[in-house]
Amino acid sequence: MIEELKLEALELLKKLIAIESFSKQEENTARVFEALFLEKGINYSKLKNNVWAKNKYFNPKLPTILLNSHHDTVKPNAGYTNNPLEPLIKDGKLYGLGSNDAGGPLVSLLASFLYFYDRQDLKYNFLFLASAEEEISGPDGVSLVKEQLGDIDFAIVGEPTLMDAAIAEKGLIVVDCEAEGKAGHAAREEGVNAIYIALKDIQWIENYAFPKVSETLGPVKMSVTLINAGTQHNVVPDRCSFVIDIRVTDVYSNEEIIEVLKENLQSEVKPRSLRLNSSSINENHPFVLSSKNHNTKTYGSPTMSDQALMPWPSVKMGPGDSARSHSADEFIYVNEILDGIEKYIAILEEVV
Repeated sequence: MIEELKLEALELLKKLIAIESFSKQEENTARVFEALFLEKGINYSKLKNNVWAKNKYFNPKLPTILLNSHHDTVKPNAGYTNNPLEPLIKDGKLYGLGSNDAGGPLVSLLASFLYFYDRQDLKYNFLFLASAEEEISGPDGVSLVKEQLGDIDFAIVGEPTLMDAAIAEKGLIVVDCEAEGKAGHAAREEGVNAIYIALKDIQWIENYAFPKVSETLGPVKMSVTLINAGTQHNVVPDRCSFVIDIRVTDVYSNEEIIEVLKENLQSEVKPRSLRLNSSSINENHPFVLSSKNHNTKTYGSPTMSDQALMPWPSVKMGPGDSARSHSADEFIYVNEILDGIEKYIAILEEVV
């Protein structure tokens, strides 16, 4: 059965690569999952471009494992030499947009779901979700459907991690700051230069270290990435705005980070959102322990995924390599997919 599922997964990924599915434009790949579930006689649910299904003998009294990955992609960059929407297998690699991020993990998790689908001896339920808008952390992806899924006890988020397990992941806060001064003529001693106020704040950001350091994710990282001020050379500017990119660890909440900024900066501090949280899971969780039995490394991930939107424990794990994501001529090794399916199933067999 596993060999048949491997072949199906590979063909499904080829089909998905050939369909344009940029974030917010995933209608046609969503239809692929609908057609697949209909063909297999599996009941499913759909909300906008999110499609999910439960195992055949789903029991509300049992805990539930969510198997999730996304079917949206970024737009191809100008460096492509292949047709990004043409699946091409060459030298053991499957090329195509979304093949690595996150098509390989997506079809591997689906194959695992189908493997356990009609088992009656499970200690856990399984719920598979092909979600939308992950690449933009959009409102119509996991955020939209998480209340519809019911109680989730644990999630595997499929992203390319070389089948290692990210047991913690940094969150993200983007903060708009504005320093307020007073306009004046640059030739005279008048005005209060907002740029100088902003510079003092930026210097504090550069030098400040949050005291608590995560065991898996290290320190919180703050970077000023944009700045804007002034209208002409002879006017002291009364406004200077800048943007901070903050990568939050599991030892701070997003709200705590903002409070520290407000206490220490002269500039006005306005976070764009506080919903992209850091995540972590106990190293003694059954899935983590089982994964270690199968030579899986654990680590803390600096990159963000749909884990940031999930209120339940989760692990980020999947075939492929994050270093290939969003690159020109994106690819995943065929064997990575096939081995990934086997590893997912082997680890889950010990849990369920």
